[in-house]
Parts: sequence; C-alpha cells; structure tokens
Amino acid sequence: MISALAPVPSRATPVPSATVFSLSGVTKVYQMGEVQVAALRGIDLTLGAGELVVVLGPSGSGKSTLLNILGGLDVPTSGQVLFDGHDLAAANDDVLTEYRRAHVGFVFQFYNLVATLTALENVALVTDISAHPFPASEALDLVGMGSRRNHFPSQLSGGEQQRVAIARAIAKRPDVLLCDEPTGALDVTTGKVVLEAIAHVNQTLGTTTVLITHNAAIADMADRVLQLGDGRMVMDRRHAHADRKAPQELVW
Repeated sequence: MISALAPVPSRATPVPSATVFSLSGVTKVYQMGEVQVAALRGIDLTLGAGELVVVLGPSGSGKSTLLNILGGLDVPTSGQVLFDGHDLAAANDDVLTEYRRAHVGFVFQFYNLVATLTALENVALVTDISAHPFPASEALDLVGMGSRRNHFPSQLSGGEQQRVAIARAIAKRPDVLLCDEPTGALDVTTGKVVLEAIAHVNQTLGTTTVLITHNAAIADMADRVLQLGDGRMVMDRRHAHADRKAPQELVW
C-alpha cells in the first residue's frame, strides 16, 4: 500500500509564499473560423501552497482550459495569472517553457510512456533535465512502483503505467502537480490506487495539486472543490480535514 512507504526527503526549496496562484478576470476565447467560442468567462481564483483541489464540471465547462493556463500550456485572452507574483499571462514562450520545466508536473489521462524504456528510464528522462530532482528510483518508490522499476510499459497494467507517469511528473520536485482526468481510462479499483498515489504525493511533498475530473465522487478526497459551468466558476467549497475521505473510501 502507498501509505506504508517511507517518507521521501523534503523538497529542495519550499514554496516561497502561501499563495501559489492568483487569477483575476481570466477569459479564454477561441476563434473557430468565423465563430468565437468562450471557454472561460472571467475566472477569479486563488490557490494556496499544498492544497489538493478537485475541479468538476461537464464536458465543455472549461476545466481543461483552466488547467492548461495554470500549467503554462496556454495563455488567457484577457486577465491576470500570477504564479508566485509573476504574471504568466504576459510571459513569452521561453519564460513559459522554463516555468513548465522548473515548476510544473503534468499527469494526463493517457500515460505517454516511452515503450522502449523501462519504468526507471522513463522517470529518468525528467530527472536528467531538472535542477534538483529525486533519484528516479525514489520517485517510483513514492508511488509504490519501486519493485517494477525494470519493467517495460507493455509489462505493466494501466494503473501501474499511470503511477509511473505520476512518478515522472513529480521526480523534478514540482511546486504544482496538474492532473487531467488521471483515472479516466481506469476501472474503479485501479483508479483508487492511482488517486491514493496522488494524495500521498500531495501529503508527503506538500505539492499544490489540481485534479480535474467529471467524476463528482472524487471530490470527497479534496481540501477544496471547484465547479465550472459554461466557463464560469459556479462553486468553490472547502472541506474540513475531518471530512476528507481516503481514496479507498470513495464510492462511485
């Protein structure tokens, strides 16, 4: 079980302030031929260091657009996106590339592992370009995959591949972990194991974690639940620590 693992050494440098992200008036409009599609409509949001945040909403509500903007994969049409006081909305491509490399780990629905590399080698791809990474083996240990380090993706189940992808994302000690439907391709039992790995990373490393999903049951494991609808923030609810459920206790 993930909970039985020994803690990983603390981060090389702490998050410099209690507020990690501050968004103000964020909009995103896509031009689709002659039609404009508004994905985000005036989002105001503050995210704190170490929070585990679940973002809910139907398809087309703006969840992935918001995650892409937080991760520096996209920029808003208007508004301000402050990360540690620096405006990502005004940053050029070089600055955003360095931001993603140094500060953000991504986990997507599909694992995107290199088929010809072992689990250890897949994680090492990230550690080779990071300033203060974990050893790849420690990152795998953190998500309960140490015993499978020498296996290739084809020798791993879907849940195991996703845990390797999580290890790869956190090996560089990111300030922020962004997860886009990380259990969307998994069955319920395997999905809970993956969520347990994400929660363990959040609790052990203090990494600000944002997880988007269409599955409302996953919200019960979060410190905070956001819900988007038609590009607008329609709910922002905080959970008391005592009300949070462990991933294995979730019912869906």
